[in-house]
Amino acid sequence: MRIDVISIFPEYLSGLELSLIGKAAKAGLLDIRVHDLRDWTHDRHRTVDDTPYGGGAGMVMKPEPWGEALDDLAESYESDERPTLIFTSPSGEVFNQKLAEELSAKESIAFACGRYEGIDARVAKWANEKFDVREVSIGDYVLNGGEVAAMVMTEAIVRLIPGVIGNPQSLVEESYSDAEEGLLEYPIYTKPASWRGLDVPEILLSGNHGKIDRWRREQSRMITSLRRPELLEEGE
Repeated sequence: MRIDVISIFPEYLSGLELSLIGKAAKAGLLDIRVHDLRDWTHDRHRTVDDTPYGGGAGMVMKPEPWGEALDDLAESYESDERPTLIFTSPSGEVFNQKLAEELSAKESIAFACGRYEGIDARVAKWANEKFDVREVSIGDYVLNGGEVAAMVMTEAIVRLIPGVIGNPQSLVEESYSDAEEGLLEYPIYTKPASWRGLDVPEILLSGNHGKIDRWRREQSRMITSLRRPELLEEGE
């Protein structure tokens, strides 16, 4: 998989070089390219924003540098598959595990990281000519820019690529996995069996895997009903 990220703060994305994502890139499972939007500006101040039409507070990211950046990006793809372009936006569809699974099957994904009051709306409209465009939010709140959102989505997507996670079974047992019908994960424990007056549930020490599986399932449903009851309703 190839992932491109366009930002005015490319150094913000240095975290993508670490942990499993960095290892996946070094192993050849992933090609991550981070681009500085200011490389497509042509004035001495490397300007990427201007005042909004119609008035209002804040600044809006100009369409010209974005258009040129996306032109060059589109021409650089070698795959015949139409690349997916994600605009990080609090007004977009909400990112979830199902979307992460869908995107993990793509060959090429690009992130357009907005700043200020956002990117001129014409950019996303125009980009449909060369990309499958999606506007995606990671939650009901506003960030200073799209870099954090791009990193969150990248991590959720990349870890689903075969070979990135050492034990594939761990993906099956996680919260929101298909195998668990979207339930939250059950409590997990490790040694020692007793710590600061708190004991590991006896069932987990029993060696009876059938009972352990049932206990874990019950715990998942209980936690989900308390914290995210709407997930149970969706699964019914």
